[in-house]
Amino acid sequence: MTSGYSRAEEMSAREELAGAAPLKGKLGAFAGTAGAILALDMLTKYLVQQTLTPYDQIPVIGEFFRLTYIYNPGAAFGLHLGPYSRFIFLALAFVALGVLLVMYRHTAAHDRLRLFAIGAISGGALGNVIDRIRSAAGVVDFLDFGIGNLRWPVFNIADTAVTLGAILLLASLWAEDQRRDQSKSGSG
Repeated sequence: MTSGYSRAEEMSAREELAGAAPLKGKLGAFAGTAGAILALDMLTKYLVQQTLTPYDQIPVIGEFFRLTYIYNPGAAFGLHLGPYSRFIFLALAFVALGVLLVMYRHTAAHDRLRLFAIGAISGGALGNVIDRIRSAAGVVDFLDFGIGNLRWPVFNIADTAVTLGAILLLASLWAEDQRRDQSKSGSG
C-alpha cells in the first residue's frame, strides 16, 4: 500500500520531523555565510570585552598587529556624524540590509559567489547593528594593524566581512556583465 506521496516528499517530511534538515541550496549558501560571520563577530567581540578593558593594547605580532579594544561611535575609517551617528548608521544599515535582501531574491541559486558575498555583507552588517542597538558607546573594534604611527583604523570581524563581501559582490557583478557581453557578441 502506498501513501500517495513521492519518495522525495516522504524524505523531506521525515527530515523536517527529525529537525535535521540542513539549509541547502540558495538559502543555505546565504544564511550559512551570514550566520557564520555573525557568530564569529559576536564571539570575538564578547571575548575582547571579557578579557580587555577599553583602550588596552596587546601586541600580537610586535607593533604590526595588536589587539586594541575601542568603541567606535561612527562608521568605517572613523567616519562620525555627530550626536546622531548611531541612528543614522542604524538607518543606513537597515536600508542596506533591505537592498541585500532584494539582491538575494534576484540571485540565481547557482551563483554561489554572489550568495556568499551577500551573506558576508549581511552577517557583518547585522553584527555591527547589534552593537549599535546594545550600546550608545558604539561598535566594538579591536583589530589594529600598522607600523609606527602609520596605523589602519581599528576594525572588527564584521567590518572585514562587509569589505570582503563588497569586493566579491563587485567581482560577481563584473563577471555577470562579462558573460552578458559575450553572449551578445556571440549572438550578433
